Amino acid sequence: MTIQPIYKNILIVGGGLIGSSLARACKEYGAASQVVIADKDAAVRSALRALDICDAVTAKAEPSDADLVILAVPPGAIVDTAKALLPQMQPGTTLTDVGSVKADIVENIAPHLPRTITFIGGHPIAGTEQSGPEAGFASLFTDRWCILTPDDAGSEAAKTLKAFWLALGSRVAFMDAKHHDLVLATTSHLPHLIAYALVGTATDMETVTRGEVVKYSAGGFRDFTRIAASDPVMWRDVFLQNKDAVLDVLGRYIEDLTALKKAVRWGDGETLLKEFTKTRDIRNRIIDAGQDSAAPNFGRDVLGEKTED
Repeated sequence: MTIQPIYKNILIVGGGLIGSSLARACKEYGAASQVVIADKDAAVRSALRALDICDAVTAKAEPSDADLVILAVPPGAIVDTAKALLPQMQPGTTLTDVGSVKADIVENIAPHLPRTITFIGGHPIAGTEQSGPEAGFASLFTDRWCILTPDDAGSEAAKTLKAFWLALGSRVAFMDAKHHDLVLATTSHLPHLIAYALVGTATDMETVTRGEVVKYSAGGFRDFTRIAASDPVMWRDVFLQNKDAVLDVLGRYIEDLTALKKAVRWGDGETLLKEFTKTRDIRNRIIDAGQDSAAPNFGRDVLGEKTED
């Protein structure tokens, strides 16, 4: 439990899953004295007021009193939102975001950044396939990694933002923006692309009806559908902004998939066993690192309990 607030006034722009969870976590752990959420969507604002998870809800973002501004909008809107808000920010304010692509955002915000404002790219690796303010919860970031991409990791702004995320229960790592994008292309973006493609293939097969796909879904396919249920707007933006890293990793994946295809075609059991054993070891290491559960059904509630990506 945080005793001393890390920031005095926080403005969160965007009241969806991440934005509303941030507000809840700030309130739960005392990480800020005051939290305001701005969102253009009237329905979202109405829901936020009913939830009573922040000090104020506004239609227009007013950053002049904030010492931390968090952009929790879709990746494709982050740069334009930053450009609109930067001239209104007070000297000494830190601007950050929660997008899963960093290099493109950092590069496009940098030319518009006043000397008195610090921008630090951020990416909490936490979320669910659900969206909207009602889907948020205070413990979303607990024991999840948050990657920050400051120009100077030793600056007071970077240290304070790290302290903020630690106060919310996150584990924090500093990383170069381009390296972040390559890592996430491997661990998150490519799996989502594969999930979208696989679910699309299964539902478009002429010899298998959609009813059969739903009725006889095995655990592996159900996990793919869970991933493929994620916000389509957000993931469209992710793939457009991180296309170079995604294409790089996708090319390697296609090569590996082709090798497995040949092994299946030619009955090469030795190659299949070798590859399956290697990947099983990676799964065990993920569990050992506390990044997932070894419980049946991977610890997920088959009735739809929230899960973290």
